[in-house]
Formats: sequence, C-alpha cells, structure tokens
Amino acid sequence: MEPTKTIFLSDEDIELLINDMAVTYGYDFSDYSKASFKRRIERLLMIDHLSSFAELRYRILHDESYFQHVVEEISVTVTEMLRDPGFYRILRDTVVPLLATYPFIKVWHAGCATGEEVYSMAILLQEAGLLHKTLLYATDMNPAALAKARSGIFPLSQMQQYSKNYVASGGTRDFSSYYTASYHLAQFDPALSEKMIFATHNLVTDFSFNSFQLILCRNVLIYFNKKLQDRVLSLFDESLEANGFLALGTKESIRFSSVAPKYKQIAGKEKLWKKVK
Repeated sequence: MEPTKTIFLSDEDIELLINDMAVTYGYDFSDYSKASFKRRIERLLMIDHLSSFAELRYRILHDESYFQHVVEEISVTVTEMLRDPGFYRILRDTVVPLLATYPFIKVWHAGCATGEEVYSMAILLQEAGLLHKTLLYATDMNPAALAKARSGIFPLSQMQQYSKNYVASGGTRDFSSYYTASYHLAQFDPALSEKMIFATHNLVTDFSFNSFQLILCRNVLIYFNKKLQDRVLSLFDESLEANGFLALGTKESIRFSSVAPKYKQIAGKEKLWKKVK
C-alpha cells in the first residue's frame, strides 16, 4: 500500500469534528488544545490511510467502534515508570512519610494512561510499609489504556530504563524483584495491583467521586486549554482533603488558576503542591 499523503485540516474542519463527537457520542473535546487535537487527527488520517477528511467524518459518525479508536488515539499519553526520578525522590522522602500518619490512604492517578505511574506509586508505598492500608484509584477516559494498566504487563525492553529511574528515585532494592520476565514481557507482582481500582473517568465531563490525600495528574493538562485546565484543577481541589498533595507534570502549573491561593508549592522546582486552605 502506498503511503498516504498528509492531509492538512482547517480550523473549520476541527470545529465540525468536535461538534460531531459531542452531538453523536457525548464526548466534548471543545476545550482541548486545538493545536494538539488537530495534530492527532491529522496523524490519524495518515496511519489509517484515509483519503480525505470527509471519509474520516463519515466513519466517525457511522461506526462507533471506529470512534472509540479515534478517542484512544486522541487521548494517548507518553508515560513510563518513575518518570522524572527527582519527583519520585521528593514523593518518597517528603510526601509518603506524611501519608503514613493517616489510618487509611487514598490516592488518585487521574489520566493514568497505561498505568506505569500507578505501579510506581505502589512500589513506593510498599517499600514504606503502607500499601496494605492504601487504595490507588487509577482513571482514564481511554478503555484500551486502562485494560493494559489493569494487566500489569509491560515490555521487558523498558525494564532497564525503569530500573535506572528506580535507583535515581532512591530505591535500594533489586527492581527486577517486582516483576516476572517471560519472553519479551514483564508481569508485575499482583500484590501491587491488589490495591488498585481502575475505572473510566472523563476529566472533561465527570465529577468528583471520592476524597483523597494525594492526586497525581501528570502531563495531561498540557493538552487542555486554559478554561478546561481551570475546570479540572477545581475538580481536583474538590477531591483533595485539607493538607493533601497535588502533583502535576513538569510543564504544568496551578499558577494563575482560581485554586492557586489555596496551595503552597513544595520541593522547589518539582510540580508538587500542598493544600493549605
């Protein structure tokens, strides 16, 4: 098959597609970053070998399974275990000891993608002797990503980098003790996932569902516009207990948001805040 040429979409095309998705399926992408949304749709046209925007639109409107495929492509995020080890070092040294003071710990990984960071947190909590009294809620709008997360199976080829991240984050054990290798896959210890609850949750349309001492949503807000960022940060604020912690990605911030006065940034450059009001 000949490679499909790149099809460039107009702003009007994007608005039409967003409206189609909202009216037909109830998925509202209107407050997503238009530039990011447009890039992902143009990539979709290429990888699915579609000849025109009209063909894409027809398939979305008349094939719900294809629409789910589109949602998965739009919402895909890049993630890895113990990404940004300095961040996890601060979690390990500063936040986890404070979580230990609670009789029961609830953590929310919002936009968890394929789950690598949820397992990272479970490892930190297990090493602190706290996993037994913790529930880790892992949510995403992408059912396919959640299925991968729930399996606890990741490519064996990534374990060398994850092991380096683990050591740099302050880990002192043999990282390979957390998984079983089989051919080209690594199956993580089921004891880690016993404390995880996986569920679909759309940050755009869904509401708070519990209260937490720690919420992590790393490298998701960068795909939203300012209006949606504010909405999601308010959702997190509603869901976070007093003296709880909010963690965002390296390029994200609560600065200039309506919730900013309630929070104090900790640990210098790391994107980690404590709710003080």
